[in-house]
Amino acid sequence: MKSSLVSFATDDSVPALKEHVLPMAHLAYGVIAFSVFLLLLAVLWSFRNTAGKPRSQAGRKTDH
Repeated sequence: MKSSLVSFATDDSVPALKEHVLPMAHLAYGVIAFSVFLLLLAVLWSFRNTAGKPRSQAGRKTDH
């Protein structure tokens, strides 16, 4: 078992790895992520103070 693993590890039929180049600059990914964060923050901010506020006791009729 051990000898077969050693022979597999020394096998030269595995092609060499190629360098993968990103389609954009590294800084562009950060800028896109930050702009998405700001967009989601704007959506969240647009819904501020929309929760139902309780009415005052004077305007409420309490029949029960």
